[in-house]
Amino acid sequence: MSTFNVPTREEVSTNNQAIFDTLEGKLGFVPNLYATYAYSDNALSNYLTLSGSETSLTAKEKEVVNLAVSEVNDCIYCLSAHTAIGKMNGFTDEQILELRAGNASFDPKLDALARLAKNITENRGRTDETVLENFFNVGYTKENLIDTIVLVGDKTISNYIHQTTQVPVDFPVAQPLETLTEV
Repeated sequence: MSTFNVPTREEVSTNNQAIFDTLEGKLGFVPNLYATYAYSDNALSNYLTLSGSETSLTAKEKEVVNLAVSEVNDCIYCLSAHTAIGKMNGFTDEQILELRAGNASFDPKLDALARLAKNITENRGRTDETVLENFFNVGYTKENLIDTIVLVGDKTISNYIHQTTQVPVDFPVAQPLETLTEV
């Protein structure tokens, strides 16, 4: 496999340098995966616009989807980042493990969302009718469905970029789910 170094501010376009500065100001650092997007003059800006766009999903609901999708796609970078973000959104370690597995026994509505995100990802959009019906039965709408599918796509993009580039994880590394559930 090719080795991808994480580009520095000096190695990216002027537009991406400005985005790096903004990220540094907001987050205190430029996550390696975001820096990797900056190999393209447009991808980082396009991705941040997509991931930061308006949605009918709450911040917690977005993390449910991010964790379930990243687990299915086996992306250690995104699992690590979204474990940290999930904790910032109030999820416990145990809840994060459940969400990664695609369920949430602690909340019926989030359970339906996690199951849907996992099912969409595993089946590449050929969603199981029972899973979809349950999603609607707990109170989600067609708008929520479309926003969930967009978020699955958003997260899959990052999962694929990391899986291809294997840039270093710069968050506390999430442990493999099977290791944690066997303990």
